[in-house]
Amino acid sequence: MLVKIYASAVFGIEATTITIEVNVDQGIGYHLVGLPENAIKESNFRIAAALKNNGYNLPGKKITINMAPADMRKEGAAFDLPIALGILAASSQISAKDLDATVVMGELSLDGNIQPIKGALPIAIQAQKEGFTNVLVPLANANEAAVVEGIAVYGVETLQGVIDFLEGNETISPTKLDVEREFYDNCAASELDFSDVKGQESIKRCMEIAAAGGHNVILIGPPGSGKTMLAKRLPSILPPMTLQEALETTKIHSVVGKLKGEGLMHQRPFRAPHHIISDVALVGGGSYPQPGEISLAHNGVLFLDELPEFKRGVLEVMASTH
Repeated sequence: MLVKIYASAVFGIEATTITIEVNVDQGIGYHLVGLPENAIKESNFRIAAALKNNGYNLPGKKITINMAPADMRKEGAAFDLPIALGILAASSQISAKDLDATVVMGELSLDGNIQPIKGALPIAIQAQKEGFTNVLVPLANANEAAVVEGIAVYGVETLQGVIDFLEGNETISPTKLDVEREFYDNCAASELDFSDVKGQESIKRCMEIAAAGGHNVILIGPPGSGKTMLAKRLPSILPPMTLQEALETTKIHSVVGKLKGEGLMHQRPFRAPHHIISDVALVGGGSYPQPGEISLAHNGVLFLDELPEFKRGVLEVMASTH
């Protein structure tokens, strides 16, 4: 029996819908194709244990799983849940109704619990663009994905809970998030406030001018004079983020898994990478493109402490991207 389940892969800060085709037929073997990387290739062990511990079985037949488009590399363990559901549906252990309009993502533990994933926000955005009506994501990512309007986001905790929901044996309420209200209620809060600084009138005046005009600042002084303390408080005097800026910033931090259950970022980010950072970690990129510190500081502050200690190549790459 052939079953199709829809998932999503994140490249950079954009998501691409992936069709997971599962076919269970006569024979023996487990074949996973479609350019999966190692974490996905290892999913059969996690899936087999999760199914067994929840009263289901990995069928002793020939299982062929294709991740289309097959010429695009996929990475990460977030495909565990859709693959597991596809195997169960293709082997007639569960019904596969309503999956055509649903994007499913989640990493499985051996006991069937569903672990958080990265990139839930861009995944939900892409699902909404392509006309899907439902998104199933780990409960820890539900608020993040619920930022997107026009699509029902369901936060799930266990494999059994997902199966019960799909078969109509359990009701899960979609996660609701009043984005504008949450944003405007929290955008004024700040842990570190510029008003905490006593004295230092000259440098405070310089930083106020820099904040007003969006200028760069270089702080020179002996250790303990307050350079880092002032830099950390600079975001508190920047203009509050607009809703569009908050969405942009949240999307970037979602891709690298930095949100920790937040729905929408309210404060301008402050990033302070160590001086031993590589050029790729600073500007982004890699074999699997990821945002770097410059991108993570988007709409906020990038603080390079001990600037002369940074490698020359890192500074040159940063200058070329400015």
